[in-house]
Amino acid sequence: MKSLKGKVALVTGASRGLGKAIAESLALAGARVVVNYARSTHEAEQIVAQVTQQGGTAISEQADILDPAAIHRMLGRIQSHWGPVEILIHNATGPQPMKALEDYSWQDFQDQLDFFVKAPVLLTQQIVPFMKRAKWGRILNIGSEVVNLGNANFSAYVAAKAAMVGLTRSWAREFGPNGITVNLIEPGWIPVERHASVPAKDRQAYQANVPLGRQGVPSDIGNSAVFLASDAANFITGQCLAVNGGNTL
Repeated sequence: MKSLKGKVALVTGASRGLGKAIAESLALAGARVVVNYARSTHEAEQIVAQVTQQGGTAISEQADILDPAAIHRMLGRIQSHWGPVEILIHNATGPQPMKALEDYSWQDFQDQLDFFVKAPVLLTQQIVPFMKRAKWGRILNIGSEVVNLGNANFSAYVAAKAAMVGLTRSWAREFGPNGITVNLIEPGWIPVERHASVPAKDRQAYQANVPLGRQGVPSDIGNSAVFLASDAANFITGQCLAVNGGNTL
């Protein structure tokens, strides 16, 4: 495991799902992890307790990451506790409606853009000045393989995730001279809590097209985040790493 000893890492939407796995993996690699959440206080505190039991370091921080004032307050608390954020993981998500284009409202699109463009922009604007002064930083966007697959009846989500690719590439060029890398992880369909009711036949149909013959597990994404946040990846920036068993070959 790559060492992130002492680095301050903020993971948005980390109370469950892939965010939880990313937070846990970063903590196991030695980072001091901030588990950001919107409403799931109990779940966030459980993650902090679990990380602590495993010898890691974590705190939970509630904040609406669509509100610049709330972000400012959260970052102030983090800085008072540990110092500025050095590793920023844009992971937070929300409902992901699937329907025909004619049935979407513009608000459906706006909701996805808020999670995958607005929140990353607002957070990065407040955090990147500290990274620039330190001449070191890691920004990771959690995208999706759907950008390459172009899933039907999913255009609001696909479009917003595609926008994250653009942010990644532009920011990589903009922040590179300051020693900051910006990359994106593209998970495949990795079952988490939100997929509990998905029929087994749907999972089997997906797995049938995956060269490795299975779906991933959340720690696959966590381990990838650790690698891209570590010094082992210090010459990698502006890249989209597909972590999906080869599903987008």
